[in-house]
Amino acid sequence: MSPSSLKFGTSGLRGLVVDLEGEPTRLWVGRFLRHLEARGQTGDRTLLVGRDLRSSSPRISTDVIEAARRLGWQAIDGGALPTPALALESLRRAVPAVMVTGSHIPDDRNGLKFYRPDGEIEKADEAAILEITDPFGDAERQAGPAPVADDTLTERYVARYTAFFKPAALNGARIGVYQHSTVARDVLVDVLKRLGASVEPLGRSDAFLPVDTEAHRPEDVAALRAWGSSGRFDAIVSADGDADRPLVADETGSILRGDILGLLTAQYLGLTTVVTPVTSSSAMEKAPFLRSVRRTRVGSPFVIAGMTDALADGEEVIGFEANGGVLLGSPVERDGRHIEALQTRDALLPILSLLAYGRERSLPVSRLVADLKPGAAASDRLAEVDMVAARRFIAQLETDAAYRDRVLAFEGGVEALDTADGVRMTTGNGSTVHYRPSGNAPELRCYVEAASPEHAVALLAAGLDAARRELQALAR
Repeated sequence: MSPSSLKFGTSGLRGLVVDLEGEPTRLWVGRFLRHLEARGQTGDRTLLVGRDLRSSSPRISTDVIEAARRLGWQAIDGGALPTPALALESLRRAVPAVMVTGSHIPDDRNGLKFYRPDGEIEKADEAAILEITDPFGDAERQAGPAPVADDTLTERYVARYTAFFKPAALNGARIGVYQHSTVARDVLVDVLKRLGASVEPLGRSDAFLPVDTEAHRPEDVAALRAWGSSGRFDAIVSADGDADRPLVADETGSILRGDILGLLTAQYLGLTTVVTPVTSSSAMEKAPFLRSVRRTRVGSPFVIAGMTDALADGEEVIGFEANGGVLLGSPVERDGRHIEALQTRDALLPILSLLAYGRERSLPVSRLVADLKPGAAASDRLAEVDMVAARRFIAQLETDAAYRDRVLAFEGGVEALDTADGVRMTTGNGSTVHYRPSGNAPELRCYVEAASPEHAVALLAAGLDAARRELQALAR
């Protein structure tokens, strides 16, 4: 069974809630567990289960637990917690995990993220899971025991960071926490206070808000600007729904690009190899403290594969995406303190690294960014697009030079082309425009680089307008 809205993308399985809850979730989780059984990766036949704060997640978590019980597994219910906290516990116990989350997508959608005992599933796992048609039908099994609740998982995740950063690392820092509906809203306040910061919670919401750390909602941009203009904060921090992607604004309320936040994290930690998708800006190659930059397709499975290759070559590695999610590929020793690798996206490490770096250098966040000379880049998305038309658009850009020149005529046509993931075009004016269909939502992403911030803003608007017109024409 494969309802049309449910599919694997760059961040697990996602789709409409009406297509996911109930038996569909039980079948997908059953497939995942049967796949692990075939691989001999069952651990002690225990499954960790976590969820975000969207309205459907408790119901879908119950379906996940029921699937485990039907196959004779013990389910441990970790409740609402950050995805990286669940992943950390999965690795610690060497057992698989399922996180119920739709990340930043709207509340009428949700998803499942699958973890093997040794980390995130890979693309080969996805293919094998899809091949399993009837996970419950081939044999009778004794039902697994009743689920056990464990509310200690988040505290072990917090301890990972309070043990690595100095107890007074953030003394004197004034930090706003945009809480909205991220599952890390209380975790962020707790950790920042433990490290010495003065913290003010902001914008807590009882309803789920689809806060995206890459294509920012206008209302989020406006709120961060207003809080920043008050002069009360050295930075304002937040995360997406499941807290594997950070959102950081500087002392003025200006939002940091996710790839620049990742680059500053690499600098603070002293890691010299970056693995990042093609959507991250060319600031990576310009950073003097890096020895190597390895580019991948978009999605944590591809970043993890790139990190695995870099580690095999003996490099000290960090991975991150343009949306800000940081994956720690190598263990780090700093100031006599140690942190283990965690090869899944995490919001907390980059937030704390940036803030600690600023306190250490006695510099505002905006100055840390300016010192990188990162250039100008911007990104946004067209939401609820016709994905058939979007794929036609990408295919025509890939194959038809005259079409490319017509679409980007406002920027001098196209001089160079990269089709590693979507279509990245270097224009006659030396700028870049990159279109990429989302892997798990009906969205077309647009990323641009230009000579100045003003040019980048104008180029992004023009790029989105051009794509909108073409999609409308192709959908007729």
